[in-house]
Amino acid sequence: MSLFEAASSPAPSDSPLAERMRPERLEDFLGQEHILGPGKPLRAQIERDQLSSMILWGPPGVGKTSLARIIARLTRCEFVPFSAVLSGIKEIKAVMADAEKFRHYGRRTILFVDEIHRFNKAQQDAFLPYVERGDIILIGATTENPSFEIISALLSRTKVYVLRALTIGEIQLLLHRAAGKLGLRISDDLVQQIALYSGGDARSAYNTLEAARSASQGAPEITTQAVEDAIQRKVALYDKAGEQHFNLISALHKSVRASDPDAALYWLSRMLEAGEDRLYLARRLMRMAVEDIGLADPRALEQAAAAVQAVHFLGQPEGDLALSQLAVYLAASPKSDAVYEASNRVRDDAQATAAEPVPLHLRNAPTPLMSSLGYAKNYEHAHHYEDAVVGMECLPESLRGRRYYFPTDRGAEKRLAERLQELEEKKRKLREGGGTIES
Repeated sequence: MSLFEAASSPAPSDSPLAERMRPERLEDFLGQEHILGPGKPLRAQIERDQLSSMILWGPPGVGKTSLARIIARLTRCEFVPFSAVLSGIKEIKAVMADAEKFRHYGRRTILFVDEIHRFNKAQQDAFLPYVERGDIILIGATTENPSFEIISALLSRTKVYVLRALTIGEIQLLLHRAAGKLGLRISDDLVQQIALYSGGDARSAYNTLEAARSASQGAPEITTQAVEDAIQRKVALYDKAGEQHFNLISALHKSVRASDPDAALYWLSRMLEAGEDRLYLARRLMRMAVEDIGLADPRALEQAAAAVQAVHFLGQPEGDLALSQLAVYLAASPKSDAVYEASNRVRDDAQATAAEPVPLHLRNAPTPLMSSLGYAKNYEHAHHYEDAVVGMECLPESLRGRRYYFPTDRGAEKRLAERLQELEEKKRKLREGGGTIES
């Protein structure tokens, strides 16, 4: 039996569920549409059979090994799995010698190295001549950033593909497939709970389903108790589209607005434990930063944006801490809805006076004709004047003198209010005949 045939053989019935559920076709491989969708780079390489060495970088349980096996199957390559944990340079050289022989017979070898980041520099160096000569197509899998863990010489000879954590919906679909294969009945709510608990890791989801099956003691239906036993915590069934969802997010928002960090943490934790979409929570917290804090603390929006990045980068459960930190920061921040109210006033006027023309002095005049029509005439370029302050009106004629933004006396907005009052006084004097002083 060739190495390719061995890689293509179905997993024994007593293998872990994750092994038995490995997809054998690209059509059955879920996720990673950004690299495997129609016309995407890796998909094109596979379909054209123009493979080059690559590094698959992504979190655990997203299908790095399965994808490498599918690539080998579709391209009819010998597939040699290799563990960086269990192998050294001696084993590398033995495999390379076999690969070199296969090449002389016109057979290509895919060497799949799991956890390639665990190889030291000397071990990684050992791959280089074989990769350069084309004796092997190296596919390395890693959960660590290749920029820091893979030597530059090897990195320059490979293409890095970034795999993302699987979505809740993708994990749910995989679990339904597995339940069907096992002849199990399980409710959509429990499938969702397992998917949420897995944190985007398909292997973890399969292991949990298998543990729940064992806890069911042979019964064909997976119960709530069996899932709780498998994940070792109480299942909080939660309708993310129902009233409970909206009640909880309302409680979180109003606790932040009321400057109560303890209540904000409590309601946030309730939603996290129930499996709420972390990015949804990040978006709602960001909205609170601009709606209820605004310029009273301009850093609130920065903190919210940083939390979104942390959730993306860390995933679960580590990213949850960033959301908790943000909720406390927002609750403790000075509050202002002045910008929010100003935007509402502006919207009302913009809708009521939608046809207001732009004043001529605010228009650009890129052509002689536009200049002759008065475009840009009497425009005052602020940087050419003392303190960069001019008396020029910038609102349409019918709205002159209108105020929309009324800052509060809280937090940084208090200083902003003082600055705006100072500017308004300078502009008033200029408009009353003081003129503008060129710098």
